[in-house]
Amino acid sequence: MDAAHARRGLRRIAHLDVALEKPLVVTAGEPAGIGPELCDALVHSPYADDIVIVGDKSLFKSDLHVIDTPFPANVVPGKPDPANARTLLDGLELAVRACSEGRFAGLVTAPLAKNVIAEAGIPFTGHTEFLAELTGTPLPVMMLVAGDLRVALASTHMPLSAVPKYIDQEKLSAVIEVLHDDLSWKFGIADPEIVVCGLNPHAGENGLLGHEDREVIAPVIDALRAKGLKLRGPLPADTAFTPAIGHKDAVLAMYHDQGLPVLKYAGFGHAVNVTLGLPIIRTSVDHGTAFDIAGMGTADPGSLFAAVELAAEMAGR
Repeated sequence: MDAAHARRGLRRIAHLDVALEKPLVVTAGEPAGIGPELCDALVHSPYADDIVIVGDKSLFKSDLHVIDTPFPANVVPGKPDPANARTLLDGLELAVRACSEGRFAGLVTAPLAKNVIAEAGIPFTGHTEFLAELTGTPLPVMMLVAGDLRVALASTHMPLSAVPKYIDQEKLSAVIEVLHDDLSWKFGIADPEIVVCGLNPHAGENGLLGHEDREVIAPVIDALRAKGLKLRGPLPADTAFTPAIGHKDAVLAMYHDQGLPVLKYAGFGHAVNVTLGLPIIRTSVDHGTAFDIAGMGTADPGSLFAAVELAAEMAGR
C-alpha cells in the first residue's frame, strides 16, 4: 500500500477520540482480491491496537493482530479459487459468533465475491443475508453512509422486475421501523426524520404512472406517522436528494439503483455499508474485490478506514 493512500485514510479517522472497551474484528474478505492489502493499511490507523483481523496470516505484510484461517488452495492475486470459499465463510462465521458473544465491539468486512462462493456449490446471496441468517435476524436492512448522507434500501439484490411485488405494506412498514430504531440506537439520533422515496417516476403521479405509491407506500407512511414516526413521502426520487427537499437523517430508496448511485456519487471511496437490524454492529466497504488491481498495492483503503471509523463511533456510543 503506497504512503499517499495510507495518509489519506489516516486523516479520515485521526480526529476521533473514541475509547473502545473491546476490539473491532475485521474480516479480510476474498483472498485473491484487494481485501488483504486494504487490511495491511490498517496498521496506520489510530485503532491498530484495537483491531483483530480474521484471515490467512501469510497474506499480510504488516504487524497486525490476526486470527489465522489458512486457505487450502494457493492464493494468487486476481485469480480467485472456489476451493477457498468454505474457509472464507467459516472465518466470517467465526467473527460473527465472537461479536454475538460480546468478545468484539463490532464487525467490519472487506469485500468478497458472491459468484466465486456460488461456484463452490454454496448457496450465497451476500454478506447481508448471510449475517442475518447467522444472527437470526428476520429483516436486515442495507444502508450506505457518506458523511451525513444516509441511504437505506427497501429491497436489495433482486431484479428490478421483482421489486413491485416484493414491496408490500407489511415489509415496507418493517423496514422503516428497523431504519428508525437503528438511527436512534446505533447512530444516536433522537427522533430521526426519514424521507421515503416513491417507487415510480414522480411518485406515481397520483396513479397515472403506477399504483404502488398511492396504494402501498402512502398508507404505510400515514400509519407510521400516526405512531409518532417522522416521515416525509412518498417523494419523487429525482427530487428527494435535492437541497430544496433535504435528505434529513436518512433517505429510504425502494430499490438498489434508485438510491445508491446518488450515495456513491457523493462519497465513493469513503462511503460505508451498514447492516441495520442486526443485534451486532456491522459495517463494510462500499466497493468490490477489484480483482483487476489485486496485489498491485494501488487500492485505496479510504472506504475500509471509514468503515472502521463508523464502527468505532457506533461502538463508542
